[in-house]
Amino acid sequence: MKSKKSRTLPAKSRIVDYRQLYRQRAQAMVQELTLEEKLGQMLHESVAVPRLNIPAYNWWNECLHGVARAGLATVFPQAIGLAATFNAPGIAQIAGIIADEARAKHHAALKRGYRGQYFGLTYWTPNINIFRDPRWGRGQETYGEDPFLTARMGVAFVQGLQGDNPKYLKVVATPKHFAVHSGPEPLRHGFNAVVSPRDLRETYLPAFKACVQEAGAASVMGAYNRVNGEPCCGSTTLLEKILRQEWGFDGFVVSDCGAICDFHNHHHVTTDGAASAAMAVRAGCELNCGVTYGHLGDALQRGLITEAEIDRAVVRLLEARLRLGMFDAPRQVPFAKIPLRRVASAAHRQAALTMARESIVLLKNDRAILPLAGTLNSIAVIGPTAHNPEALYGNYTGFARESQTILEGIISAAGAATQVNYVKGCDLAGSRPINTGELSWVIPDADLIIAVLGYTPVLEGEESGDTGDAAADGGGDRLRIGLPGRQLELLQALHATGKPVVLVLTGGSPIEIGWAKDNIPAILMAWYPGERGAKAIADVLWGRYNPAGRLPVTFVKSLAQLPPFQDYNMAGRTYRFMTEEPLYPFGYGLSYTTFHYEQLKLSRNTIHPGQSVRAQVQVVNTGQRAGDEVVQLYVRDVQASVPVPRHHLAGFQRVHIRAGQRRIVKFDIGPEHFSAFRDNGEAFIEPGTFLISVGGGQPNAEAAATVSCELTVA
Repeated sequence: MKSKKSRTLPAKSRIVDYRQLYRQRAQAMVQELTLEEKLGQMLHESVAVPRLNIPAYNWWNECLHGVARAGLATVFPQAIGLAATFNAPGIAQIAGIIADEARAKHHAALKRGYRGQYFGLTYWTPNINIFRDPRWGRGQETYGEDPFLTARMGVAFVQGLQGDNPKYLKVVATPKHFAVHSGPEPLRHGFNAVVSPRDLRETYLPAFKACVQEAGAASVMGAYNRVNGEPCCGSTTLLEKILRQEWGFDGFVVSDCGAICDFHNHHHVTTDGAASAAMAVRAGCELNCGVTYGHLGDALQRGLITEAEIDRAVVRLLEARLRLGMFDAPRQVPFAKIPLRRVASAAHRQAALTMARESIVLLKNDRAILPLAGTLNSIAVIGPTAHNPEALYGNYTGFARESQTILEGIISAAGAATQVNYVKGCDLAGSRPINTGELSWVIPDADLIIAVLGYTPVLEGEESGDTGDAAADGGGDRLRIGLPGRQLELLQALHATGKPVVLVLTGGSPIEIGWAKDNIPAILMAWYPGERGAKAIADVLWGRYNPAGRLPVTFVKSLAQLPPFQDYNMAGRTYRFMTEEPLYPFGYGLSYTTFHYEQLKLSRNTIHPGQSVRAQVQVVNTGQRAGDEVVQLYVRDVQASVPVPRHHLAGFQRVHIRAGQRRIVKFDIGPEHFSAFRDNGEAFIEPGTFLISVGGGQPNAEAAATVSCELTVA
């Protein structure tokens, strides 16, 4: 008998709309729930519904730079250090690693019957707020001050976390804190951020829009503060009009922890918990980190909310759990097979080393004091963050399988033939004098001093109490941004010895180091570099790695160059609007080699509104060492009819170039980079001339070769 040929369906017809299936399944589940059971799903500690096989679930998980607060994990550089790599593909890769470790931990915990906090699959990361002011203690959690860099890093991180499986999310990513949120920390529960429509659209929202529309973020976290009078977690402007209607967001929104009770306790826009809960749910906040949604039953009885609005929220929450495969058999979910041995594996630790190396910024290198010679007889390592593990980790962190302090990394790199001596020299903070007795014995025989100074998360971070140091007693923020305590005095004493001094800085934010720039021959910014940070720093010091990190934030000369901290107007802030000369500009960083730019070409010299253009440039490594170069493209609207940035980043690529090698680098510049914003926040493109500049930093910046050409919008 003649067999029938199987008919292959066209590829398009074989595509399954899993989102629609999950939405239908979620709706069917909600129909089976009682009101009490529905309300129990809307708190971050969601209750079990055994009769429907819905297990209890804790939605609160963190993975800012590695799975946090859940024991052993690979610890990558803090987010601000990741931003300093200017390596979006690298960010996506490490986010994928973090998601692998999250999955492995989650499924191992389930096998042991544990469903507690920090072992779930809904991660409240990344923090894509704009680091608009160096005083903000949580700036270390962000990708810096630039909306475009933040967007590209945020998109890469979200995509890496959520994965590309057509059926299941690896984990849920949650860009936060939506929106216009960057301090002051002590005021966040009742603060009203007043922002113009132009600044809102031009600076504060682009990264969120990109993470939602490009990366498909499955959830978003609202901020504590108000924006123009509306609490962010109860703002119909932010959550309904912009997030859902304009951007098409179809995931769920979670409040920051305790943000809903702030409505009546601190913002005073409602009278009690029931009114606050109703306001948030009706605006589009489905999940309450906290307990205020426990008043929703009362709100329903009082007519402040409808059961249909509650149903809508619960459907969105259950759909997220379905997308994670939580109600499917583990054998159906490919990520359930990730073994626990993957956590903190050798391959993951190597990735942490790679990112730590790439994050380090060489700020100064006079007389080519770096890289260090291999013939040093004695090195003195001095400073309060040299032998301090907290200087590696940053906040929101896990715990590494093994790590070295910066001192231990230097000892390992120096080798047995070099004597390395260490003293702390002074306290991290506070007013106790420097220890001159310690210095007197360790310095005389040293060929070189490595001063390791700066901050730890004790002095900068989330809302906190008194730290014991006036530089940081801003409730998590910094009141001063210089070296804390007596550290500057210590550095000056080391310089006065006449010995060559290399300064290694730790911290998550810009530091006022004007004296050091004028007097210390070599300076590295190491951030909070993660578990392999010590080796990465040593590799850079000895030239085993050629540094190429770039500043994702402006280092100002002093706070006198900035507007008041509470002022959210962008005028005078960040490289885009600051007119005074900074100490070190955004995008700045040195190398052990040199690069030359030439032959910048555009695919067309005239475009019409809505068109893109391709830029192409040749980059030549003119030095004697191979190294990475961060190629940066900036756009300047030469003559605009409305206020615009001085210039803005519109493209970047980190490329490796061998000594003497020539590389061609290409950028596609979209029409959004030629847009301006009217007073009402409306974007428009007007005819005129735009200057396109490509180089190793901002146009005309120190030590950043650039080439420029003009483009006309007809």
